[in-house]
Amino acid sequence: MTPKEEAFYALAKGLIKHLETRGMEGHYFDTSEALCTWLKETLPKTAVISWGGSMSLEESGVMELLRSGGYTLIDRAEAKTPEQARELYSRTVLADYYFMSTNAITLDGELVNIDGNGNRLACLMQGPSHVCLVVGRNKISTTLEDAIGRVRNIAAPANVKRLHRQTPCEANGRCGDCFAPGCICSHTVITRRSGHPGRIQIFLVNEDLGY
Repeated sequence: MTPKEEAFYALAKGLIKHLETRGMEGHYFDTSEALCTWLKETLPKTAVISWGGSMSLEESGVMELLRSGGYTLIDRAEAKTPEQARELYSRTVLADYYFMSTNAITLDGELVNIDGNGNRLACLMQGPSHVCLVVGRNKISTTLEDAIGRVRNIAAPANVKRLHRQTPCEANGRCGDCFAPGCICSHTVITRRSGHPGRIQIFLVNEDLGY
């Protein structure tokens, strides 16, 4: 391991203990490849799986694994009409597994997520039996305030660039606290504990993943 990787490994061990205190389950992986291997061996072939939009899922190879693994998938991108999108979402909340990332996580184990429509956050809070978050080391923030700042000034500008949402942060690279039509910061959710122990699982990967 490099010194950077060794430092995150040491940090992850403490973070997993904090997650356990909060009713969440933490797992550490040296690489995305190790995570995908573990998931392939662990996920039931009969599982019904859905996900929220996430570059971490794409970059880690988790999305490729899910699409090629023979699972029953609920993909909202398949919707051709608003009615179909609503029907797919109604099925999503009853999925066995829901995959996503988190915009930030504090050293004490609090999750911070900011979303435009809120479907990802709704599933995080309630619905799917298991919620699995793929989290790279770049998502770690020291405090809750730092985590919110990270989302607004690092994750959100990168995401609106990717999505071409024409917001002030797309132009300036920092949060403008805007109400633009393309704003992706409608809802802020801080998850300090899980009311259903073990439902939320955090997969900490010793790589930089997503925004």
